[in-house]
Amino acid sequence: MTKHTYSAGGVVIGSDGKILIVKQRGASWSLPKGHIEEGEDALVAAKREIYEESGVSRLEYIRDLGSFERFRIGKDGHEDKSELKRITLFLFKSDQKELKPVDPDNPEARWVDKTEAVEMLTHTKDKEFLAKVLSDLVI
Repeated sequence: MTKHTYSAGGVVIGSDGKILIVKQRGASWSLPKGHIEEGEDALVAAKREIYEESGVSRLEYIRDLGSFERFRIGKDGHEDKSELKRITLFLFKSDQKELKPVDPDNPEARWVDKTEAVEMLTHTKDKEFLAKVLSDLVI
């Protein structure tokens, strides 16, 4: 049986136009995001997850980017159909350069060029979402 979970996170654009991506469990690249905890709304969860996975705390909220669904990424890098995630993402800007993840499951974060960010993301649905968002943005 498939478990349904809710996650929130963000597309964070640096002052130089680069995009923030994070490495999860040393195996897959993703946008910073994670589970919405009890009592949190999606925006609060997104800011907390971005901070935990990258160390970025100075975030300027721009707008809601919407939601999409996908299966979680398994340890082997393929879809794990035991969990279907509903992911809500927000657009943020940040002038913070230094990245210091505090979550041991997400030990690496990077600022990368827009096209490189889309290419580096592991999950196809993440790539599609980011590519669509970036095509709509004027940075």
